[in-house]
Amino acid sequence: MTHTHADSSSADQEAAASHTEELNGSEILVRCLQEEGVQHVWGYPGGAVLYIYDALYKQDKVEHLLVRHEQAAVHAAEGYARSTGNVGVALVTSGPGLTNAVTGIATAYMDSIPLVVISGQVGTALIGSDAFQESDAVGITRPIVKHNILVNDVKDLAISIKKAFHIARTGRPGPVVVDIPKDVSAKTTKFAYPKTLEMRSYNPVRKGHTGQIKKALQLLLSAKRPYIYTGGGVILSDACPQLRALVNTLGFPVTHTLMGLGAYPASDPKFLGMLGMHGTLEANHAMQHCDVLLAVGARFDDRVVGNIKHFMQNERKVIHIDIDPSSISKRIKVDIPIVGDVGEVLDEMLALLKEQNFKADAAQIAPWWKQINQWRQKDCLAYDRANEDVIKPQKVIETLWNLTQGDDVYITSDVGQHQMWAAQFFRFDEPRRWINSGGLGTMGVGLPYALGVKKAFPNAEVFCITGEGSIQMNIQELSTAFQHKLPVKILALNNRYLGMVRQWQELEYGGRYSHTYMESLPDFVKLAEAYGHVGMRVDRPQDVEAAIQEARKLKDKAVFIDFRTDPTENVFPMVQAGKGITEMLLRNMEGK
Repeated sequence: MTHTHADSSSADQEAAASHTEELNGSEILVRCLQEEGVQHVWGYPGGAVLYIYDALYKQDKVEHLLVRHEQAAVHAAEGYARSTGNVGVALVTSGPGLTNAVTGIATAYMDSIPLVVISGQVGTALIGSDAFQESDAVGITRPIVKHNILVNDVKDLAISIKKAFHIARTGRPGPVVVDIPKDVSAKTTKFAYPKTLEMRSYNPVRKGHTGQIKKALQLLLSAKRPYIYTGGGVILSDACPQLRALVNTLGFPVTHTLMGLGAYPASDPKFLGMLGMHGTLEANHAMQHCDVLLAVGARFDDRVVGNIKHFMQNERKVIHIDIDPSSISKRIKVDIPIVGDVGEVLDEMLALLKEQNFKADAAQIAPWWKQINQWRQKDCLAYDRANEDVIKPQKVIETLWNLTQGDDVYITSDVGQHQMWAAQFFRFDEPRRWINSGGLGTMGVGLPYALGVKKAFPNAEVFCITGEGSIQMNIQELSTAFQHKLPVKILALNNRYLGMVRQWQELEYGGRYSHTYMESLPDFVKLAEAYGHVGMRVDRPQDVEAAIQEARKLKDKAVFIDFRTDPTENVFPMVQAGKGITEMLLRNMEGK
């Protein structure tokens, strides 16, 4: 959309009285970033943003980190946002700068990550004339942003930035694009940054309806087979303490989506593991056979529910808590909808339970736990741990988890088999420690995510779990890691295939491996060294632990470990497309 004075519609745009000096648009932008507490901006310069880069050069409160590709700039800002909960910021130029950023913006949109992406634009007089490096930023990004703004007048710039940060971080978070023409970044006006902002057209509901919450509690307390299903919304709203308190108060089993891992401790026996396409047998069967389902900050997506007709065969009552009303009953009919901030709704639930002096009735759900434990008796994540001839990829993840338990560790991943193994075998006890692309499934995110996390938490250990296919999509960011001294550790599970696609081709396409074999891989050790880092290659299972330990000792060096893993290994359990979530392929059915 185009922002004008008329649609500011702010009930209170009180400005800080001390900020009334005359500044150009670029200086105003930088001052706005400072007012928002922004410390890091990831970006890549170009003609349309040179005034902005000049303004960044003249100050030292906001650090700019130069990436090697605009997609990586947005992903690095995402990694920062996903791990901290703060708004990530990226800066790109017009034309190809903006179009290169689109994948990162779409990735953030699908996972509801708060970002402000600032794009340069050709001068206002040139817009629509097919000028050099012109692209319609607003039109291109409209389907993949929470909001976007074209700033046509320098007088609108400060309020536009205020709106962008407000919209990005409130309600259901998401990316906001602010498109700034070059002449707007050069013109001057008086700077006044609003202290507060109210928008008539945007006012997310935070408090849940008390009547609905009471109904939900009554239903939960009457359940004989209850289940708590949570997603990324719990983490995004920082509601993990409330979720943990509720689960422990009720004594109910709980599961997470891929994006929700860490919201409840994986080490607690009430956690049944991740559910969905590559979830555990017990998590999926509990989802299918529960009688009351409490969905918290989750969206019943296709990777979780599988075939909807199969899922709806079993009668159950569904309670759904979400801040986004459009997510409720979107795919699954909900019996008790509760629109509101997850944390505030769970706070009210806990307060009501305390008022009632509630005591969990373990006997009421004892048969349910007995059934769950029967499902658990089958080790659905079993693999050949005794193999001494070839590295099993699961062994790398398990070894990393065993070595780092209790330490200050963050795990980023790319997308593919390695992502699923990381989700299955690294048992996350805390939120915001698992940084990956869920909804869009974007390859190439792992390394820039790791850089964003490492910049946010320089004293933490940051491991990027990747594959030889994914890492090559943004491998140029090894240069960024060297320039900005970001010593991340990269663990590549190198099976010489596009593994997840190869797995589907094996199981569903008669073993016709069309264009999934990587025949011309680089020497990753030499490549890492060429970028100024440490490279290692590991071929034997007996050397996995020692390699990880050695990498951890090199605290000031980025390390790339090329683990040569079993090219035939598949991810199990697996729910094939079109199947119900309990119609799972397990390892023994595949003969391995």
